[in-house]
Amino acid sequence: MTTLQSPAEEARQILGALGVDLGRLGATGLPARSPIDGAVIGHLADSDARAVDRAVGRAAEAARAWRDVPAPKRGELVRLFGEELRAAKEPLGRLVTLEVGKILSEGLGEVQEMIDVCDFAVGLSRQLYGLTIATERPDHRMSESWRPLGVVGVISAFNFPVAVWAWNAALALVCGNAVVWKPSEKTPLTALAVDALLARALARFRAAGGDAPEGLAATLIGGRAAGEALVDDARVALISATGSTAMGRAVAPRLAARFAKALLELGGNNAAIVCPSADLDLTLRAVAFAAMGTAGQRCTTLRRLFVHDAVYDAFVSRLAKAYGSVAIGDPRDPKTLVGPLIDEAAAGGMARALDAASGLGGRVTGGERLPGPGVYVRPALVELPRQEGPMLEETFAPILYVVRIADLDAAIALNNAAAQGLSSSIFTNDLREAELFLSDRGSDCGIANVNIGPSGAEIGGAFGGEKETGGGRESGSDAWKAYMRRATNTVNWSRSLPLAQGVRFDVA
Repeated sequence: MTTLQSPAEEARQILGALGVDLGRLGATGLPARSPIDGAVIGHLADSDARAVDRAVGRAAEAARAWRDVPAPKRGELVRLFGEELRAAKEPLGRLVTLEVGKILSEGLGEVQEMIDVCDFAVGLSRQLYGLTIATERPDHRMSESWRPLGVVGVISAFNFPVAVWAWNAALALVCGNAVVWKPSEKTPLTALAVDALLARALARFRAAGGDAPEGLAATLIGGRAAGEALVDDARVALISATGSTAMGRAVAPRLAARFAKALLELGGNNAAIVCPSADLDLTLRAVAFAAMGTAGQRCTTLRRLFVHDAVYDAFVSRLAKAYGSVAIGDPRDPKTLVGPLIDEAAAGGMARALDAASGLGGRVTGGERLPGPGVYVRPALVELPRQEGPMLEETFAPILYVVRIADLDAAIALNNAAAQGLSSSIFTNDLREAELFLSDRGSDCGIANVNIGPSGAEIGGAFGGEKETGGGRESGSDAWKAYMRRATNTVNWSRSLPLAQGVRFDVA
């Protein structure tokens, strides 16, 4: 049996190889831990309000220079960064595993997501299209164009410590903005590694004659105070914040008070519906990954499952067997499918939710705490007589609530009853059922899938949801427009001055 290196030792080796100054890891300050064993890897200095002020000031100055660089040239920087990510995919993916607890394939997949969005952004740098608009006035031209915002602030969560930043940063940079990043205080090391890789790309860009100003991209290590300072800084035009709905409730009013733009990617209490015609083999695999992957700590994790009475007994019994046999342990072990929870607080939230479900008559399979070090739990399958209590609350842990349903209309109503509206799925081979689910009368979520689970989105589509999920969209499609300001332009190339709507205003 292969003996695995201590997470702290391995993390330090990877950080050094990726160019991070290990002198930043001191004996005091913000602790950086690995959830694999709970050990402290090192401590980092906490950015205070003055550090935030300096970083934003440099970013504001950099943005004024960066906007003058043609967009395709800005895309060249992102292309170089994508090359650095390709070269560092394996060590950076392992570092994600060490700091978050994801299994290796998920850690590597997160880095691939960064690479993919860089590729997308490079193409986008030549496609920041405006519009030509028909005008009622002769010899006039009306158009719509897009301009950089200035400084974009990114606040990211622990569960996708680097990919969500890349969704925002790659697009923000090609759109002509500077970026200031406040990563989760639970995952500062992956942020330092990404910062070092971007520094390499910037050095190559400048060596080739590119004009990339100092301060174009900054990383602030810190907790709530650093985030609040970034949110409140009037020089930051847009805050893209990923986290809980509670975090969004705190951030949104502060941004509204100064009329800043907000891009909120918040909670998700995601559901799936299993219809009588569903391919149960496919559905089992999809549900297992969506509910148990990342130890239930994705914003798109499947948390609610509505199974038609005609297939309920057959399907749920198979699902329970999968829950009982799934491999749990050190995420670096290739056999492991479920790694640790991020910390003790996550385990406490899971325990409270299971107690509440049991009090409502829920039948719980799994959910027990496993031996440490580290916070390991067996994923829980909870059969409830109806949707209520903790089933309508997002618990960031591997709990899947299952309710029996008799018809699709009722199941869609249950799907839409959650306060959040991020992602959803239906499993069916009936075309009418699939199309109903995707129609105006169907799922009210930002993501609605057929015959795949609610998690594991590709970067080509816009990612985000409705209601308490916040309404923001990141990554693909036309999400780039959030990082720019729209200008409507009218040019009169005649010698007369006709006014719109037939207005006359003649002066002597």
